[in-house]
Amino acid sequence: MTGTEWIEAALGRYEYPLLRCAVRITGDAETARDIVQDTFLKLCVADRSKVEGHLAAWLFTVCRNRALDLVRKEGRMGRLDESQAVVDRSITGRPGEAAAQREAYELLLEALASLPSQQQEAFRLKFQDDLSYREISQVMGKSLGTVSKLLSTALCSVRDRLRARVELARED
Repeated sequence: MTGTEWIEAALGRYEYPLLRCAVRITGDAETARDIVQDTFLKLCVADRSKVEGHLAAWLFTVCRNRALDLVRKEGRMGRLDESQAVVDRSITGRPGEAAAQREAYELLLEALASLPSQQQEAFRLKFQDDLSYREISQVMGKSLGTVSKLLSTALCSVRDRLRARVELARED
């Protein structure tokens, strides 16, 4: 695969997940696009042999660091309004199914919002961006054990919160 084909393949595979990551950090879709563009420009000049074995981790690390640097520089790290996020919400089926899916989605977002920021980040890197524990470890600069603990705790918290909501709904 030529260098251009390799970059195009990386762009096709990672552009959207990197946009989601950058929007989560900055809260702004336009800024996120600039950050992702910078990330791919850095990939274009990077030594392919040093990146190829861990491309996802490299891209997410560069993107995350650039976004965090920008947020620190501008001093505006706020909670993400999910309506601003670039999210694929393809819901199909009958209107009742769509409403139930939407309600479940909203409950999940609410449960995620209640997590500490590092648990949120690990959860989203794993389940939205489909990164491995090792890749998450590299992106977040945490040990594999810490990533495992963050995800385990996050999953338990989300599960418990969703169960409590379901039980409250049954009582009504």
